[in-house]
Amino acid sequence: MRLVKDALARRGMGIVTTLPGLLVLLIVIGLFLKSRAILAVEPLSRLLFSPVWRPLKGEFGLLPFIAGTVWVTVTALALAVPVSILAAIYLSEYAPRWVREAAKPVIDLLAGLPSVVYGVWGVIVVVPFVGDVLAPAFGVVSSGFSILAGGIVLAIMTFPTIIHVTLEVFSTVPRALRDASLSLGATQWETIRHVVLRKGAQGILAASVLGFSRAFGETMAVLMVVGNVPAVPRSLFDPGYPLPALIANNYGEMMSVPRYDAALMLASLVLMLIVLSFNVLARAILVRVERRAR
Repeated sequence: MRLVKDALARRGMGIVTTLPGLLVLLIVIGLFLKSRAILAVEPLSRLLFSPVWRPLKGEFGLLPFIAGTVWVTVTALALAVPVSILAAIYLSEYAPRWVREAAKPVIDLLAGLPSVVYGVWGVIVVVPFVGDVLAPAFGVVSSGFSILAGGIVLAIMTFPTIIHVTLEVFSTVPRALRDASLSLGATQWETIRHVVLRKGAQGILAASVLGFSRAFGETMAVLMVVGNVPAVPRSLFDPGYPLPALIANNYGEMMSVPRYDAALMLASLVLMLIVLSFNVLARAILVRVERRAR
């Protein structure tokens, strides 16, 4: 009887474990089926690489939205990763215990704030800062609703994820390794650089991947500050229109336009495949790093 219970428990947990993978597959299949109406009449290459988005004329080029997604995400990660790692180094290696303990709840609070709050803050603070200060400093005219504003807001939203995971990674580095480095005459910064960062490289990469995953799919805060102009951005001060904002702004409206809903489903499918591809690639990099570490 006990063996039967163990077998049933093992099989039941195995089924539950496979459900997330099946769910991802079902979502991809569902989006593909809903996209067939436009894929049947337009070549995929034209849909992906055409910069023209005129739904009323039946032109559904997704290039401005794909480019907007990549611009905003890369900008956010370029801002977030270095700052988050330095913050984690300070909290882990330099900060007094009371500072570290006081900072953790604040980081958790930032992670729990609704994205619309970040969006409102971005409209009130970041957009004027970009339009009135940063753009004139670089000799550019900008309304402030731009890729850079979206990247700054998104970077702040990913800070808690990257900092929290990086802190956990640093905490797993054995104290004995730090003490051995210091006893050999290394400074604290040299110990951090050659021991802590090297030992935690895999975890830092994983933290960046988690932040990237969140940045790709973020919608509300970004659409409030990025400008939502369907054109390929040429600089950080140009407005953009990421894929999540396109879907959130338009789904449910203009469905009377032929193939409009299919175009939005194709945009969703493209976004999902980009996120999946990135996660698979990141996982492959992590596996390679782990093998080298052994």
